[in-house]
Amino acid sequence: MSKDIKVRPLDDRVVVEPLEAEEKTAGGILLPDTAKQKPQRGRVLAIGPGKMLDDGKRAALSVQKGDEVIYGRYAGNDVKIEQREVKILRESDILAKVVK
Repeated sequence: MSKDIKVRPLDDRVVVEPLEAEEKTAGGILLPDTAKQKPQRGRVLAIGPGKMLDDGKRAALSVQKGDEVIYGRYAGNDVKIEQREVKILRESDILAKVVK
């Protein structure tokens, strides 16, 4: 598992480290870098405290640090933090949690 990252997302935002793009197709064909699609899976590195509700309480997030998630292809913002490429996205941009 990745070491802790020194960033604290705000509200319902999540920091996700994208997993590597597939090197081969299901049939075993090797893909060149230009043919690889942006990964849509990643591991949650940090989560915010949750969105502030009208009553002053915070809504708990559905994901936790360490979860593997699937997110929209163009979701979030790509940033470089501590020499690592990560995505910062809202919890609503996460489509699913991978259950193993």
